[in-house]
Amino acid sequence: MFVASYKGLNLNSKRDFLYLLLGGLFVTNAILGEVIGSKLILVGPYIATIGVIPWPFVFLTTDLINEYFGKPGVRRLTFMTVGLILYAFLILFVSMQIPAAPISPVKDDAFNAVFGQSLWIIAGSVTAFLVSQLVDVFVFWMFRHQTGGKHLWLRATGSTAISQLIDTFIVQGIAFWLPGKLSTNAFVEVALTSYIYKFAIAVSLTPVIYAAHGAIDRYLGRDESEALIAEAAGGAKA
Repeated sequence: MFVASYKGLNLNSKRDFLYLLLGGLFVTNAILGEVIGSKLILVGPYIATIGVIPWPFVFLTTDLINEYFGKPGVRRLTFMTVGLILYAFLILFVSMQIPAAPISPVKDDAFNAVFGQSLWIIAGSVTAFLVSQLVDVFVFWMFRHQTGGKHLWLRATGSTAISQLIDTFIVQGIAFWLPGKLSTNAFVEVALTSYIYKFAIAVSLTPVIYAAHGAIDRYLGRDESEALIAEAAGGAKA
């Protein structure tokens, strides 16, 4: 099985390149969500974090990785991404300790105001990311087994709906409520608005999941695609 016996990248292998591409999208959007998440925006009359933009794509790629590379494929990327988030935390912390040069267009106060808040978001995200991803994997495969591999929309949307609910409230609770940046009422409003927005985006991305699934099938070829999905399903049952 690919994710169990994998020992090195072979970019001439379509399945290896696919895993690398999906993994890159997964990690990039997760890191972006951490870095920009401290900015609050208006969604109509409601407040949400701008991190709602990249995070739906994290869960989208999670579903595709689940489908083609199974539980081990998602877990490997999840733990790797947690390590990279912690690395980002370390670099941001060190950067905040180094004074800006007098001619720097970005002064210490501005830099620390933005990235200091990001440190709280990262602290929350490490916890939320691990929990939500493991829940996402569990729910995805529960629906897949219950439907006999049918109804891609159900396992993709269902797993995302539950995992994003957990992720949103844990992240924003640690990032904004615990440090006293938001009152309890404001925290609930921001978290609920962010979740509703991300859920709506997840539902709207359902055609994208089918389109991506079809594109991957065409890229790999029918036989290779079916073999990869069968391997993923076999690994999920193990």
